[in-house]
Amino acid sequence: MSGPLVVVGDTLLDVDTTGVATRLSPDSPVPVVEDAVEVARPGGAGLAAVMAAREGQDVVLVTAVADDEAGQRLATLLSRVPRVTLVRLPARGRTPVKHRIRAGTRPVVRLDSGDRAAVVERVTDAAVDAFASASAILVSDYGRGVTAAPGMGEALYAARRHAAVVWDPHPRGTAPVRGSRLVTPNAGEAAELARRAGLVADPAADGFAAVCRQADALVRAWGVASVAVTMGERGALLSYGTGAPVALPAPSVPAADPCGAGDRFAATAALALASGAVTTEAVQAAVLAASRYVAAGGPASLDSDPVPPAAESSAEQVAQRVRSRGGVLIATGGCFDLLHAGHVATLRAARRLGDALVVCLNSDDSVRRLKGPDRPLVAAADRRRVLEAVEDVDAVVVFDEDTPDAVLRRLRPDVWAKGGDYAGSELPEAAVLTEWGGLAVVLPYLPGRSTSELVHAARITHQPSIHGGSS
Repeated sequence: MSGPLVVVGDTLLDVDTTGVATRLSPDSPVPVVEDAVEVARPGGAGLAAVMAAREGQDVVLVTAVADDEAGQRLATLLSRVPRVTLVRLPARGRTPVKHRIRAGTRPVVRLDSGDRAAVVERVTDAAVDAFASASAILVSDYGRGVTAAPGMGEALYAARRHAAVVWDPHPRGTAPVRGSRLVTPNAGEAAELARRAGLVADPAADGFAAVCRQADALVRAWGVASVAVTMGERGALLSYGTGAPVALPAPSVPAADPCGAGDRFAATAALALASGAVTTEAVQAAVLAASRYVAAGGPASLDSDPVPPAAESSAEQVAQRVRSRGGVLIATGGCFDLLHAGHVATLRAARRLGDALVVCLNSDDSVRRLKGPDRPLVAAADRRRVLEAVEDVDAVVVFDEDTPDAVLRRLRPDVWAKGGDYAGSELPEAAVLTEWGGLAVVLPYLPGRSTSELVHAARITHQPSIHGGSS
């Protein structure tokens, strides 16, 4: 990125009061939340800016912050975020506050206060200068007045010539500027915005077909390059206005608190476009990032220190993160030469046992000692890359010894899971697991799926015939 990511839009103050609810009130059938702890953080455009900054990027946040008590608290919170520079727009109105009362990870009630929209007087020279230096611009429109400021549309339209504009719209907000690279409504917003754009609902269209028609209509109505409609656990559908859309499925994750997932999606897409990714790549990265955010606990995941991007796939980092949250770490191991359906079934079953799965992968030398000089067929670097692409795998660590004992002692998983016909017998790694109270378990395997059998079948198929040819 040659310049900062500029986030422009409506910033709110989000307050979470989280406690434990184990009983109902004696005077009314409502849960009693006890031992509550309050955490405040920027919301709306401010949340998107914080998310982008946690990826190690410089961010300029252009937003309206009122001078009331909530606004002062919001400005203080933003001043403490590394890599975020605040450019304030002059505005009149009370700071919007969303206060959620939660029992554990579950919201009980939300209390909203402040004005639904502020009166933003103008776009300042500092804001225009920020747009001019941007490598990408994320418009986080919550329909509260910033995008409707006099001169804002013209400034963003001019900036689109040198910076990719990603627009996260709202039905109460303004239409994206023509030429925006990507617009990211959710399914409900897309349906409402398409209705307002004059699209007549087709009673025969349902599900993906309806979303595709709406996205196509919005691309044409707005004059933008593309629209990606986010659909929660179904991922996203990317439309360029004509032709077949691009479907980008999301990995299956527990969704206790999806609040902020749309901001995570839009911020990731904007960062990817700023780094030179094409739109499909940017949306795919956004789907995965939003899924990881939800799986990590949603907004609560922002209250801890961020994981450095370089350590994202480190097995040790995954183990530390799971332990710090009181989760269950699963490990499995093997050669995984010629990944097949049996391997995938084992990995999927293992991942379902806990909160993260680390694969301990035999190195090339280790495989040769175990399987013979003709193995592995696939080098360790490629085997690792294939495993890391499997959605159920959180990290891969390569070990050079004959057994994974040393790496297991480093990771200290709660469960070591192996697929195969071990039922009723002791797994070789069981003794190591007992050193820290871990458990070794056997997973069912798919009969008839074996790398050795695949290799044998391939050799028979390609052996020379009696006439000197090959079959």
